[in-house]
Amino acid sequence: MRHRSFYEATARQRIVEILDAHSFAELVGPEQRTVSPHMQALQLPVAFDDGVVVGRGTLHTKPVLIAAQEGGFVGGAVGEVHGAKIVGLLERARRERPAAALLLIDSGGVRLHEANAGLIAVSEIIRAILAARSDGVTIIAAIGGASGCFGGMGIAAACCSAVVMSEEGRLALSGPEVIETAHGVEEFDSRDRALVWRTMGGKHRYLLEDCDVLVDGDMEGFRAGIAAAMEAPQSLTLEALEREQAMLARRLQIFSSSRDGRDVWRTLGWPNPETVPLVPTDVFLAQAAALRAA
Repeated sequence: MRHRSFYEATARQRIVEILDAHSFAELVGPEQRTVSPHMQALQLPVAFDDGVVVGRGTLHTKPVLIAAQEGGFVGGAVGEVHGAKIVGLLERARRERPAAALLLIDSGGVRLHEANAGLIAVSEIIRAILAARSDGVTIIAAIGGASGCFGGMGIAAACCSAVVMSEEGRLALSGPEVIETAHGVEEFDSRDRALVWRTMGGKHRYLLEDCDVLVDGDMEGFRAGIAAAMEAPQSLTLEALEREQAMLARRLQIFSSSRDGRDVWRTLGWPNPETVPLVPTDVFLAQAAALRAA
């Protein structure tokens, strides 16, 4: 049985363990040495895959295209070449119509070293996601790495058909350190890991319906969760967008006075909110389902 931690694995290890054995074929591999010209110009270390692995394979025999960001290289940040590889994969998905395109996100956002080139790259990723979805392609984001899913990639994840997270995953527009730098430690203490996870972590995002599938943090959990998301009906319609907007409006109304994740959980009716981090995933999901049904 496979129990490797998704959180601790590299991008290539995640791909190998998520997809069917021996099914992965890489596109634009490191042997092509497609590196960032901006990093070279700044005399900074480069990676021959520019921090993202893209290719094709199968999941439960169904064809998929997949991109996995390497959080160990510049925090998985998106630069010009990095973004172009993801955009190219999504454009290929529009042509080939796989069962799904999978984005294993592990990124702090835009690569500041590349400034506008990185910002443009993220905007192109978002546009490519929406274009592929409008063509009927299912795009699934999987979040559970050490770098989280922040900045522009946080927006990109929200644009996907479905989001799969582990409790260890974090999803937000601004990362903890960014909030602290901009507004001070009194507003958000980035060193308070419990605060970070109850504000941005997988369980919290699941309760707020930003996460569609919550899984255990091992590879088998992510593999099963992604497969389940592939089977769920997805649509990019005006009606679906209006339902999403109504949900966000309700959230703003209901939680406007909440100052902490525990306040949100208490408002939702969760018994003993302080115990949420201690609840095993299967028990948590059962209790969350009961709350939604009430």
